[in-house]
Amino acid sequence: MSARPVRLGPCSLAALALVSAVGVVGFGWPFLAPPSSQLNAHAQDAPWLFAGLLVLLVAVVAATISESGLGPKAVAMLGVLAAAGAALRPLGAGTAGIEPMFFLMVLSGRVLGPGFGFVLGSVTMFASALLTGGVGPWMPFQMLAMGWFTMGAGLLPGPDRLRGRTELTLLAVYGFLAAFAYGTVMNLAGWPFLHQLASTVAFAPDAALGTNLARFLAYCLATSLGWDLGRAAVTVVLTLTLGGPVLKALRRATRRAAFEAPVTFEPNGRGPEA
Repeated sequence: MSARPVRLGPCSLAALALVSAVGVVGFGWPFLAPPSSQLNAHAQDAPWLFAGLLVLLVAVVAATISESGLGPKAVAMLGVLAAAGAALRPLGAGTAGIEPMFFLMVLSGRVLGPGFGFVLGSVTMFASALLTGGVGPWMPFQMLAMGWFTMGAGLLPGPDRLRGRTELTLLAVYGFLAAFAYGTVMNLAGWPFLHQLASTVAFAPDAALGTNLARFLAYCLATSLGWDLGRAAVTVVLTLTLGGPVLKALRRATRRAAFEAPVTFEPNGRGPEA
């Protein structure tokens, strides 16, 4: 009997769509706000985003549990994986993008599916912030970005068919691209407020959308490219070297934690159906 990712039901999809919509607005407001708007720092709006995010995360968890029939062991496993990811993050201390937690999030999202993958990524980032003392106005944005990162792995094709080297290659390619995407998205959390420090690449409220996009690209190339490349390289190397046994362990654990439909028995006594 093989472990299968948790399927998304209508309530889970609705909750994920809502929290993602909140995240898009939270990250993309520099491009959405009219030039005449008054801009404030994230230190003011982050607590409201954080409170709303927690409510929506609870909704995602409740919807996923109710629609898939997950037991308490499955929820406990989610906590264990979040703790493991949080413990991995300080190992590289963020030096040159050496962040081993990203490879675990890719593999976990693949096994658990997009719904629980999103929750796992968000909870892991929350736990790691508490562990490392990295609590600040940027934390809700990190939780959203990591949730999307892990959810994306759960949306990759062939969760029931692909195995072996083909699957590891797919996950490595995703991890490489998603590592850059994570860094790019997180740049939006601070980029709009650098106008007094770096006028040539900072957000200009009265500029056209194309101009700000060009400025943002220049900002990313100048500030985070090296970190993103290091994160992507570490994720690829760890996925290709350790991904096989870690995927097997995760799938074995999900079967024991009843992440799939319960086993049924035929009346004639021929044994369990897979």
